[in-house]
Amino acid sequence: MISRNLEKAREAWLRRDPAASRTAHSAAAGAAAGERHAGAGKYIKSIVYGGMDGIVTTFAVVAGVNGASLSPAVVLILGFANLVADGLSMSIGDYLSSKSEQEYRRAERAREEWEVEHYPEGEKTELRELYEAKGIPGPDARQMVETVSRHPKAWVDIMMVEELGIVPGEGSPLKNALITFVSFAIFGLVPLLATILARSVPFLAVNAFPVSAALVAVTLFTLGAVKTKITGRPWLGSGLETLVVGGITAAAAWAVGKLLGGLA
Repeated sequence: MISRNLEKAREAWLRRDPAASRTAHSAAAGAAAGERHAGAGKYIKSIVYGGMDGIVTTFAVVAGVNGASLSPAVVLILGFANLVADGLSMSIGDYLSSKSEQEYRRAERAREEWEVEHYPEGEKTELRELYEAKGIPGPDARQMVETVSRHPKAWVDIMMVEELGIVPGEGSPLKNALITFVSFAIFGLVPLLATILARSVPFLAVNAFPVSAALVAVTLFTLGAVKTKITGRPWLGSGLETLVVGGITAAAAWAVGKLLGGLA
């Protein structure tokens, strides 16, 4: 296990805190991080981006219908249709792309393993040239290659990254797809909540769209802030950026609905 807590290391870098960086790179921090993040951490991308797509596309539907001054029933019909259709489309695309990446990765690894076994000298030359291209002097590069070549699995791992640019991937394509769909559906439901509750809450009957817009704005900002777990950017800037992008999408949908509302 790598003796560092990546999350804490990123926080230390953002604060430019050398002491916190040393703590994050300790064996204890690495062990704690492994225990805490081994399960769900690798699926955060599917959660965040599935949720973002769900809330933005569903609110675009709500905004477009509102711009056309159509009935709340139309909001719910089109909104739920979007949740199911777009959610399935996105999750199936996630599954197929993840599965294709894994199949490509396995095929390339099998080829590298075969080449290491049947033509090791050629692979040594390739790796040495790669190291030298990075600025490592020839004698040092040769010594590094001789050391690596005594460990076939590590050798293939390094060739996959250095020669092919293929980084080992984690996660089940099926789990990724399911998490994407569930995240899309849950967050995509947020823009519809005000309309769903409007029948029993008189205030929402006349203010459904403003309330929906407020809920979406808060959720978009939160998702943008959470996204920094992937990007490492400051949470405030990421949250505002996501809010602005989502707002532009909604405004465009509302404007189209207003423009074409007379056709309904």
